Amino acid sequence: MAAPTRAEVLQLYRSLLRVARQFCDYNIREYTKRRTFDAFRDNKSLTDPSKLSAAVSDGKAQLEVAKRQVLVYSMYAPKVKSIMDIKRS
Repeated sequence: MAAPTRAEVLQLYRSLLRVARQFCDYNIREYTKRRTFDAFRDNKSLTDPSKLSAAVSDGKAQLEVAKRQVLVYSMYAPKVKSIMDIKRS
């Protein structure tokens, strides 16, 4: 398998952050964003095409999990907002 291009990696990064914004709970939203930042920072220096492909495929799998979790959390969203969400409004 060919190594993913820079555009594909950036698209994955943006997609993960976009999905993170959809979580209704502040803590989960921030956790997902932090996991995304940390994972991309840790894999920033990857140069081996096979390791890069593995990291991107893992990221795509995480994206699918996050999309499913957004749906689950939206069905069972708490009625009361977090204090952090109230302060931003």
